[in-house]
Amino acid sequence: MADLSRLPGRAEHEWQWQLRAACREVGPGRFFHPEGERGEDRSARDHAAKKVCAACPVRAQCLRHALRVQEPYGVWGGLTEEERRAVLVPHRVTA
Repeated sequence: MADLSRLPGRAEHEWQWQLRAACREVGPGRFFHPEGERGEDRSARDHAAKKVCAACPVRAQCLRHALRVQEPYGVWGGLTEEERRAVLVPHRVTA
């Protein structure tokens, strides 16, 4: 579950970017995998979702939102949940 304490609240201007999102006309099935989806099926769905994101005029805002609230599921801003986790993991410096 997303960390709701990180959501920006009811300030309408914080959410206006969603009205211009390319995914609004596609539906959630392309961006959120069904339970148990693996392998080629999941890769194909992720690829199709990322293709929508690549042409989205609010991709940066979407990704910023997903990283800020730590969205645990789906493709947001062109990154899967695994890719977002990798971005959020602090880089370790080894001696």
